[in-house]
Amino acid sequence: MVNPYNQDLDQNPANYQPLTPLSFLERAADVFPDHTAIIHGNLKRTYREFYTRSKQLASALAQSGMTRGSTVSTLLLNTPPMLEAHYGIPMCGAVIHAINTRLDPATIAFQLDHASSEILLYDRELGGIVQEVLGLCQVKPQLIEFVDSECQYDTAPVNLGADDYENFLKKGDSNYQWLMPEDEWDAISVGYTSGTTGDPKGVVS
Repeated sequence: MVNPYNQDLDQNPANYQPLTPLSFLERAADVFPDHTAIIHGNLKRTYREFYTRSKQLASALAQSGMTRGSTVSTLLLNTPPMLEAHYGIPMCGAVIHAINTRLDPATIAFQLDHASSEILLYDRELGGIVQEVLGLCQVKPQLIEFVDSECQYDTAPVNLGADDYENFLKKGDSNYQWLMPEDEWDAISVGYTSGTTGDPKGVVS
């Protein structure tokens, strides 16, 4: 028996929009464009700048072939690119895989392989760890390195042939029309357990 309350009431733009945390940033940039969103040492960015840079990241990732179902991994400290990645990566439809920086190289390598990571965005300070990880994993992700202007690096950088984050960002379109989820079941992130009792387990959200 057909439910009469469901007849001729299919989902359409007028009556349905998937819920997503991405729209928070768009609204914040619209309502509070000049309010401070990010403070990192001497660096300050407004919600307008935060939103613009996130769209640029999404656009640059899309130009690199990232789309719905692609995995972009991050090995970043508590820095502005980590915030931008949490919006910019899902804005192009890809899934963010944020890695715990305290994990050992073998565990990180397992995660990259299991998630089929295509791009790895990392902090220069963690370049030595990334070098070890790349020697252990099967995937060969495109590398993007963030150089923190607020950090005094104690050691010489490890040259992994990575793109510079700011230069990568400049490739993106600040007016990029970012992608909403097609459905609330669409994944925007994957996180992993630490793997203390076996291999890490992935959790999709």
